Amino acid sequence: MSEQARALFGPHPFAAEMSEDQVANLLSEYLAMSQAFPYLQAGSQRDLIFDAMKHNRDIARDVELTSVVANFICWDETGGYGQILQGGKAALPDILVTENFHSNLFRKDASQLLRRAIRPNYSAATKRYLHSLYAGLSSKDPLVRCAHMVAFELHAADMIQSLWTTLVKTFNARPDDLEYFRSHVGGEDPAEKYHGEMTSRLIGELVPPDCSARFWDEFHRAYRLSFQWCCDLLQIAPEDHSEIEHRGRCHCGSVKFYVQAPRELSAVRCNCSICQMSGFLHLLVPDNKVGIECGEEFLTEYQFNKNIARHTFCRVCGVKPFYRPRSNPAGFSVNIRCLDDRTIERITISEFDGEHWEQAFGSMHRGLESLHRT
Repeated sequence: MSEQARALFGPHPFAAEMSEDQVANLLSEYLAMSQAFPYLQAGSQRDLIFDAMKHNRDIARDVELTSVVANFICWDETGGYGQILQGGKAALPDILVTENFHSNLFRKDASQLLRRAIRPNYSAATKRYLHSLYAGLSSKDPLVRCAHMVAFELHAADMIQSLWTTLVKTFNARPDDLEYFRSHVGGEDPAEKYHGEMTSRLIGELVPPDCSARFWDEFHRAYRLSFQWCCDLLQIAPEDHSEIEHRGRCHCGSVKFYVQAPRELSAVRCNCSICQMSGFLHLLVPDNKVGIECGEEFLTEYQFNKNIARHTFCRVCGVKPFYRPRSNPAGFSVNIRCLDDRTIERITISEFDGEHWEQAFGSMHRGLESLHRT
């Protein structure tokens, strides 16, 4: 199947020669995918069990099969299987060493090559890809679910090998120094081989002979999804993270302030009671990024519910230009709608379910802990 995919799609895009800037941008996107994948694969089973609960029926064998394979892949991606191989059952407590998560091994390799720490970058292209991947992995159609599991793992083997070769060439690195790549596709017993074999065996279990044509259509569609994401990443220009001074004010101008932030802003739209009524669009920044030019004496404070967030309003016009959020009382949330839009190049908006703050906040990734309810 791997050979057929290569014949159909050609050389993997990561095998192409890249500049160091291209590689640096690519690695942050790849880290985002590597970090998200085991959570998406694990979460895909949620919809299947809820469907059985809704219709009060037994778990179908196709769900058992894709779930047991998915569970092992998640166990491996989060370092558990490797711990057991190295230390047996006695090593089980070491699953708490999250540095062994595969995404963190990749982070270590990438930071070593770039000589600086990197963070995951969930660009629009990567978020679209991950949403589409999840839709396939969680499909109620066992044939579609199987096709996406098989395609992802077979593509991953080619993708990782191609990227490994390119990184070694670009940075003149020693192949065996890159632990993530060596453990996945290197040596005599690479992990990806088993992932591919495990998922491929699902075909014989889940795809009836009279459905083979439809399966191959779904497989090619799923493989193309991952392949196209890799092509898209090579077209993404490195992001400019340099900060500039954005100026803002309340409606009447009694309160004027400035905030240091990038030209392209990442905003959060919350549906809690006060945000719904006020239309506040949140830009989360540390304390030292905000300065008040004038009008501090016009600010008045309001608190409610847990009395943690400190909402500050202009007592002349009633507009809330910024405040101290509940999730980070030492920082600020700035209302993007109060900023001069001439210094803003683009605003990317994500949604936050502030109506159910405790549940929503508790489920966030570590890097998203600054999202808040008012």
